[in-house]
Formats: sequence, structure tokens, C-alpha cells
Amino acid sequence: MLKKVNRNKKRVERHNKIRNKIVGTPERPRLNVYRSSKNIYAQIIDDVAGNTIAQASTKDKEIAAKVAELTKVDAAKLIGAEIAKRAQEKGIKSVVFDRGGYLYHGRVKSLAEGARENGLDF
Repeated sequence: MLKKVNRNKKRVERHNKIRNKIVGTPERPRLNVYRSSKNIYAQIIDDVAGNTIAQASTKDKEIAAKVAELTKVDAAKLIGAEIAKRAQEKGIKSVVFDRGGYLYHGRVKSLAEGARENGLDF
């Protein structure tokens, strides 16, 4: 009998491997990405203090209306732009990118490009 591969379990293992190498500091916090089948979430996290500094997702009320008519990739780019704007309001210009175990492709890549185009450095 063949066993089905649990893709999320494999992603979490990759994410834990990545997290052993990168840490968000107050000077350079971590930009974390989580992707579900319908939505995408981004957080800027200071791992030293254990605080979330800024967050943006496709479920935010002010963003959800804009995202409704966009494709998932375009919505991810919009979230990247929004997280960059919110980070700059808090005085953050440089972050460490944590792709969450996902491939740097599609929605994750689009979010990163949107954040870079709007002033975040990573």
C-alpha cells in the first residue's frame, strides 16, 4: 500500500530547518509568509522580544475589498506592498525574509517583489 505524502508536514520540516538559521532582531526583524489555499498572510516579527511588529493579509477588512477582483498572485503583490508600507510607518527599512518553507515561486515571490518595490530591503 502506498502512503500519501503529507505536503504540509514536509513544508513545516523545511520551515523549521530555515528557522534554525534566521532570526529576526529589533534592528532587522523577520518577514514571515504564510500561504493558505485562498489567502496569504505576512508578519514582521522581532524574535528577540517575541513581538509581531506589523501584519497584513488578504483577510484584512480594508484590503479584502481590493483583493476580491484580483488573482492570487496579484493579491500577494498587494499584500507585499501593504506590509512594506506598515513596516516603514514603524521605522523598519530592512528585514530578513522567511519564506515559511514554501518555494520562492508564485505567490511567495510576488509578495517579496511587492515588498521590495515599496521600500523594504532584503
